Amino acid sequence: MADDIEETLLGGPLRYTRKEVEALSGVTDDYARRIWQALGFPAPPDDEVAFTDGDVAALHEIKDLLSHAMVDEEMVLQLARAVGQTMGRLASWLGDVWLARLGELPSDEPLTADAVTAALLATEELRPAFERLLLHGWRRQLTAAGMRAAATTATAHADPAAGLAHLAVGFADIVSFTRLSSRLDSDALAAFIERFESTAAEIVAEAGGRIVKTLGDEVLFVAPTPSAAAEIGLRIAERFNEDPASPKIRVGLAYGEVIQRLGDVFGTPVNMAARLTSTAYPGTVLVGPALAAALPKSDYDTSSLRPRPLQGLGRVKPHLLRRPRP
Repeated sequence: MADDIEETLLGGPLRYTRKEVEALSGVTDDYARRIWQALGFPAPPDDEVAFTDGDVAALHEIKDLLSHAMVDEEMVLQLARAVGQTMGRLASWLGDVWLARLGELPSDEPLTADAVTAALLATEELRPAFERLLLHGWRRQLTAAGMRAAATTATAHADPAAGLAHLAVGFADIVSFTRLSSRLDSDALAAFIERFESTAAEIVAEAGGRIVKTLGDEVLFVAPTPSAAAEIGLRIAERFNEDPASPKIRVGLAYGEVIQRLGDVFGTPVNMAARLTSTAYPGTVLVGPALAAALPKSDYDTSSLRPRPLQGLGRVKPHLLRRPRP
């Protein structure tokens, strides 16, 4: 049955050893091994039949890419790592959703390994639609990334070639997550984390920001302007403050020059946002001095707090962000 899953989902039977794939594609042994590892897979033994015609075609594509003047081996490895990490998480996510759906179907029998295997094989009829959706989503995200790069180039304080940009950065964090984990059963905890992540993603998208990554009990996001980040932070905190029984969220925001690399962000604003989040009270939003100064006073109340030491940043005067009083 495992062979059936591999053949069905890979689009063909396992036919080649690693050495045979490399010989057929013309890609060197060392570089092919690095590509497999960048994708997140260990290189199999030389005599193990573990690859399909699709793997040969993929290495042919890579060899063709390397003939382009703008592409080199390190760039391909970086992209392979991005594909491996992103697709690995996406595949796990879809697998979890699919298994959860199977568990919801009416049945007098417990979910068995054979039933899961049969369900995976049945997904073949859904695969083309999922692949089209995946490709369309990738095109949309690529377009959005291109538009952000164009906008960054147009600003006076940016160097997109070096990955530098002026952005607002924010962290949203579930308060007392460890205690919450011990209090809720696994289903309730998973449901709350799903609610937290989906709510944050919806609010960030509505305000024109971007989720950089989720870390279970925390979300890192960026926004193009201080006002957009302020709106995101307040809306996330407000959404969970509406329910007195709900765990609270705290948010930290900062603004300044950040380094954007391989989908992630680095720099002093990122560190400051993280430190502010860890010191914020439940249900509140703390912002750094630069972001507070950039916000229109008619739209936001930024009350200055006493300076406090933030690890690696010295003494910083945070501001409590709130809606203006009527």
